[in-house]
Amino acid sequence: MGITSAIVLYAVIWFMTFLCVIPIRLKTQGDLGEVVPGTHAGSPEIHNLKRKAWITTGVALVIWAIVAGVIVSGLITVRDVDGWMWNRMSPPATGG
Repeated sequence: MGITSAIVLYAVIWFMTFLCVIPIRLKTQGDLGEVVPGTHAGSPEIHNLKRKAWITTGVALVIWAIVAGVIVSGLITVRDVDGWMWNRMSPPATGG
């Protein structure tokens, strides 16, 4: 895996993790009973985005290390995934 691939993989994992972490412990205006006129009751009032971004960074780093390790080690290949799901790829070419 190249450096660009590793960075892109981390960015994708980070954003997916962030989207899962955002709603945790979110307090909306409706929850607090103080809805500002002209806004939706589901608008966030207390969101703690900085803390959630740091938590996301740590969790994404662990997930990235596992996924990158599997990719680099060759433990699971694209052919393995194809064989489990669709079985459309031709057999691997033999050297000779």
